[in-house]
Amino acid sequence: MNALISVSDKTGIVEFAQSLHALGIRLLSTGGTAKLLADAGLPVTEVAELTGFPEMLDGRVKTLHPKVHGGLLARRDVPEHMAALKAHQIDTIDLLIVNLYPFEQTVAKAGCTLEDAIENIDIGGPAMVRSAAKNWKDVGVLTDASQYAGALAELKAGGQLTDATKFALSVAAFNRISQYDGAISDYLSSIQPGGSHALFPAQANGRFVKLQDLRYGENPHQQAAFYRDLYPAPGSLVTATQLQGKELSYNNIADADAAWECVKSFAEPACVIVKHANPCGVATGADAREAYGKAFKTDPTSAFGGIIALNCPLDGPAALQISKQFVEVLMAPAFTAEALEVFKAKANVRVLQIALPPGGGTAWAQGRNAMDVKRIGSGLLMQTADNHELAVADLKVVSTLQPTPAQLQDLLFAWKVAKYVKSNAIVFCANRMTLGVGAGQMSRIDSARIASIKAANAGLSLDGSAVASDAFFPFRDGLDVVVDAGASCVIQPGGSMRDNEVIAAANERGVVMVLTGVRHFRH
Repeated sequence: MNALISVSDKTGIVEFAQSLHALGIRLLSTGGTAKLLADAGLPVTEVAELTGFPEMLDGRVKTLHPKVHGGLLARRDVPEHMAALKAHQIDTIDLLIVNLYPFEQTVAKAGCTLEDAIENIDIGGPAMVRSAAKNWKDVGVLTDASQYAGALAELKAGGQLTDATKFALSVAAFNRISQYDGAISDYLSSIQPGGSHALFPAQANGRFVKLQDLRYGENPHQQAAFYRDLYPAPGSLVTATQLQGKELSYNNIADADAAWECVKSFAEPACVIVKHANPCGVATGADAREAYGKAFKTDPTSAFGGIIALNCPLDGPAALQISKQFVEVLMAPAFTAEALEVFKAKANVRVLQIALPPGGGTAWAQGRNAMDVKRIGSGLLMQTADNHELAVADLKVVSTLQPTPAQLQDLLFAWKVAKYVKSNAIVFCANRMTLGVGAGQMSRIDSARIASIKAANAGLSLDGSAVASDAFFPFRDGLDVVVDAGASCVIQPGGSMRDNEVIAAANERGVVMVLTGVRHFRH
């Protein structure tokens, strides 16, 4: 048996090659890999010696030769193929261990030039991988160090790889080539005249890995599956570990993502309860128990069967309080043993543990999407994700009254929550707790009315509350509704043709009005 090894990432390759040699497998290799194996004391035949043709063009041409591809592509069950190999003195290659030039890592580096990118486009590697993967019944192809242990175990047990393993390796190999070519296409098709890079490439190549099939989609008559990005952001929902509970549904995952994205935007201990993609309760507190208690008060009716996310460890006391309600999914960065014991009695509750992102740096490093994508009929809408963070310095007070420090904090809290509520969004808050949420209405004034009705139904007073509107008030009537309900201060983007009328109304009603200059539509 012959194994050809040509790897850019040399993680674990010496140990793997030593094990192959111990099994009596002949080692073939290229340049740098061959030297590494030889320095480790392994007998290795260089590809140049195998082909009788030296590497050339600075290594651009080394494995593009019939003695390589013939050995990979020949079908062992076709006599004519084997006769052709014999006539041309070509040996079969039974194992191919290849990983590719680090194109993705190269273009991710600051200051990467087009020349750097081009020189890291692998040619011979993908060609060999495709040949081996096509002839999977006769050749095992390994494209990642994570595959070494499993392949070695099978070789030791039976002397060869099973057909099932070889087919799985073939599929993984073609997937890797697709991912690699997609990355090259994305990069090169983003280059504009003069060498700058367009934010949106001329061709977008989505690369997603299936995590699981789902029982059904939004409705039982729809089929569904759950995928993650090829390189998921740290601290994103797809990195969660399910500790207990039933299988996640399509709607569970969508709502859990909405809850997690919202809760991880808070620095202090926070709880977010989501129902049908909208936060129905958000609050911060000294700990998980207090944050949950305040969030639950906003809308106990909607919280029934909701999704609960915490950005702080869940302990026993908080778990006992949460366990009193019907919850579909519970998320936190950590759980104490006491908390997990509480939910053992509720075996159907889906408990997810998700590490918080490290923070700082890019949006991706903060666990956020850099891009948002929405599917439409036979097309996609792509945009940069809404990662805007509002600072106090960004605010413009346009009312005669100035906000107190407490009002300012509540306004910023309400604004943060409104970002995660479907438009049109109106959010009443006080003491860093939601009091009423109006979401997804065609009319902003209807959202305002619904938010005040929900607060009344929950027995919560809106007197002195802060209100956030995700977009401007087109008329003063929406402002009048929230002030009539008890609001003392309002935060909104501004930008309406009637801003002056709305500001005048705020002064007439004796409330504070602050403009952000930024809106947060969420459709």
